[in-house]
Amino acid sequence: MTSIEDKLRELNLELPQPPKPVGNYRPARRVGNLVFTSGQTARLNGVRRYVGKVGKEVSPGDAYLSARDAALNCLACVKSVVGSLDRVSGVVKATGFVNCIEGFERQPDVINGASDLIEKLWGEAGAHARSAIGVNALPSNVSVELELIVEVE
Repeated sequence: MTSIEDKLRELNLELPQPPKPVGNYRPARRVGNLVFTSGQTARLNGVRRYVGKVGKEVSPGDAYLSARDAALNCLACVKSVVGSLDRVSGVVKATGFVNCIEGFERQPDVINGASDLIEKLWGEAGAHARSAIGVNALPSNVSVELELIVEVE
């Protein structure tokens, strides 16, 4: 059986180091068989990427990549709590926030960057509920922030 991290490598991606909190919170918390991540961005290994408003400084295509990279950070946080992504039995919910200009209506297309990655990694077990929300600002002017809830064995 192929591990989740092997699947990431097949996609030419790798799990980053879990981001360090920039406030008084935990990057992820396990409650029973669920792990909840705090909001994560496309800051990979300390480097902010895709900064600005979607529809102005950030293209929808780059925002899609921002959502994908935010998902990688969420997964790194999950791994830090449970030890291995292979312990994830399913993805329950993704909540995505898109820092966008007024009138931008393609939030679902942006958050597909995260959802598409999750589906490639877990297949049907990655099918999740989701919200894609447009906002007028996010911390550090990032383009996307993502939260995940996953079920673990």
